[in-house]
Amino acid sequence: MKVLKWVVISLVSLAILLFGAFKYLQYNTKKMSPEATVTYVQGDYDVSIFYNRPSVRGRAIFGSLIPYGEVWRTGANEATTFTTKSDLEIQGKKLPAGKYSLWTIPGAEEWEILFNSKEYPWGVSFKSEASREAEFDVVAAKVYSEKVPTVIEQFTISLVNTGEGFEMQLAWENQLVRLPIK
Repeated sequence: MKVLKWVVISLVSLAILLFGAFKYLQYNTKKMSPEATVTYVQGDYDVSIFYNRPSVRGRAIFGSLIPYGEVWRTGANEATTFTTKSDLEIQGKKLPAGKYSLWTIPGAEEWEILFNSKEYPWGVSFKSEASREAEFDVVAAKVYSEKVPTVIEQFTISLVNTGEGFEMQLAWENQLVRLPIK
């Protein structure tokens, strides 16, 4: 009976220690890449994007830390989510109202932006690869990347009114990507 008591105490202590370590790591990770939510509400549009904002911190980002031609979680930590309360049109394709995970495949001159119907709790798998499963992609759009003259230190997603809808802009390091949405 005494052995069982010590086993239970040890297991409970270990669980508390692991939980504390997890929360500590989560806090430190969020401190380096804080959460952000951007919204666009106008007319029939009601869109929100939740993401985490990593910083350059002196590193080479695109083509190095984030390789060209590979799926990126489009932020840090959790997978970025895109929520719309109405159907949207992206490059002639319908994106039904709903919540999507947002993924990108950066390139030196062209990016692919992917709206995926599966929700992922974290942006990468245990193998440090993007969690995205291609069979759940609802809309894929290709857009050109623009070089910007000054370094954009922190990854930023913006939703900008264009008069004929809005534009989702992704900006970080020396790149800006614009996706028109109606």
